Amino acid sequence: MKQNIPQQVKRRLNELPGKAGCYLMRDESGSVLYVGKALVLRHRVRSYFQSSAKHSPRIDEMVGKVRDITWWVTSTEMEALILENDLIKRYQPYYNVMLKDDKGYPYIKVNWQNDFPKVERVRQILKDGARYFGPFTSSWAVGRTLESVRKVFPYLDCDRSITGKDESPCLYYHLKLCGAPCIGAQSRTEYREGISHLVNFLEGDTEKVISELDTRMRNAAGRFNFELAAVYRDRIKAAQRIVHQQKVVGVQNDDEDVVAIAQDPVSGDTVVQILMVRRGRLIGRENFALQGAELSETPAENLGDLIGIFIQRFYADASHVPPRLLVQFLPQTKDLLAAWLSKLRGTKVEIRMPQRGKKRQLMEFAKRNADEHLRVQKVQWAEDTNRHTEALAELQNALALEVPPTRVECYDISTLQGTSTVGSMVVFARGVPLKSAYKRFKIRGKGAQGEPDDYASMREALRRRFRRAVEKDPERPGRRTSGADHWKLLPDLVIVDGGKGQLNVACETLTEFGLSDRVPVIALAKREEEIFIPQRRSPVLLRRGSQAFYMVQRIRDEAHRFAVTYHRSLRRKGQTSTMLDTLPGIGPRRRKSLLQYFNGDLNKMRQATLDELRTVPGMNRRAAQSVKEHL
Repeated sequence: MKQNIPQQVKRRLNELPGKAGCYLMRDESGSVLYVGKALVLRHRVRSYFQSSAKHSPRIDEMVGKVRDITWWVTSTEMEALILENDLIKRYQPYYNVMLKDDKGYPYIKVNWQNDFPKVERVRQILKDGARYFGPFTSSWAVGRTLESVRKVFPYLDCDRSITGKDESPCLYYHLKLCGAPCIGAQSRTEYREGISHLVNFLEGDTEKVISELDTRMRNAAGRFNFELAAVYRDRIKAAQRIVHQQKVVGVQNDDEDVVAIAQDPVSGDTVVQILMVRRGRLIGRENFALQGAELSETPAENLGDLIGIFIQRFYADASHVPPRLLVQFLPQTKDLLAAWLSKLRGTKVEIRMPQRGKKRQLMEFAKRNADEHLRVQKVQWAEDTNRHTEALAELQNALALEVPPTRVECYDISTLQGTSTVGSMVVFARGVPLKSAYKRFKIRGKGAQGEPDDYASMREALRRRFRRAVEKDPERPGRRTSGADHWKLLPDLVIVDGGKGQLNVACETLTEFGLSDRVPVIALAKREEEIFIPQRRSPVLLRRGSQAFYMVQRIRDEAHRFAVTYHRSLRRKGQTSTMLDTLPGIGPRRRKSLLQYFNGDLNKMRQATLDELRTVPGMNRRAAQSVKEHL
């Protein structure tokens, strides 16, 4: 077990049952940090605290904050998976990977349970007998779909009580977007038949629907009802325009969803694209952003796990589960997820990773589009100066700043059980990252009685930054000034990651250097995104969804990413050098040769044969044998 585990956590680890269930990691205030599931709770939860455990930096950070653990026991791992979904929806834990804004994805709802089904857009699925389609990533996507199909299948979207006796119809009847059952122009049977075709069309059965419309057109023409035949002709043309936009992706009438993932190697930004294939036609595609996804030591495994998390979050609320899912990487929980999806669908569902043929080409198509969506998303933010200006103006008003915060500096501290503590400083100029001005600090100090102290670490980082801002450098011939210039520039706003304690540290540091009247400072708490301001008791809450809210979040997350990246680098170096230092017969020269030969990769060193180790410059058989035995 790791050292410095709180006593309460140690007690909980000893009390854990050897049964399936869900576990909740809690911080010192009792808030839920993370929700997980396990086939054996005792083994899974204890693995987080093993000294040999290797987790992503995000999970390492979470483990360092755990002060209590609670759990729910279930009969099976399937029940644990279902309970995990419910608990994540309830608590919205910060350290779980989530679909961004997944509370509000829109759906198309067809109220089939009513005599005259109304078609509308909603943001929640109810067990009310209605038919649902989605989720879609935006209301705009729903509106575009409804606008297209309404020209083919006129429907009701008003709140009228349909009796067939109204005096006059609404404007949609005259626009041929509604059959006007309200005035008796369309019977209940005729209206429901049209809505049935709409449902079939949305499900992808387009050829059958167009064939039926063609039959009706010919029958109307045969009865010399050319006006009605012209109506059906126009609807067929509108339907064919929609079908022509759908790509034929299979020779068989396959029903399947295709899931691909794209991740930025630097920021960890992750999007998942899902293609909906019905009857061999690509009828739609949606992109979803994953919040909280980070790279691990084994990217392929990590991406497979992220796809598994997406499947779990997406299909828990999806209106339709196809019989087959094609995925870019297989999740480790593939069998469990397939069994769960089969239960949701009512028939067998399989999860496969295509290797060749048309399905592999379809997966490559999904992957290219996921990459492109991620690229466009990042470019749009970077180039949208209007949005940046709006965000800065909102932030100025919310924080009562004298000028817009054109230059913002944000500070974060990263540590794990007190080891390799580091600080980061990121700079945003006019809403855009100024990476040339980023700084990182290896924290050397300790808190009271030798314990790690976040406040002392934050104080050290801020002191080292602002001491450089006020000190007068002596003029030296040939001295480069570009780096010093960044230190001399004072920010329009300082953000420290944390609560009131970190804010007090920042205020004291700025006062120490005579900058308290020149540099505004705030603290941003992660749990509720609260902003603490000096000499104000209640926190400021930016309006969720506002440009200022997104900008502050983005700045804080970038500071966190930059700190964690540096922290992970130091831990790797520390682990490698410590293990090689203890090997008998391996001195500084041989250690340097080994690190250079294997590019610092300890795993490659472990897997090397004895003969390969002997070929390293400076090594002999005895030294190679020592490395082989001890690693």
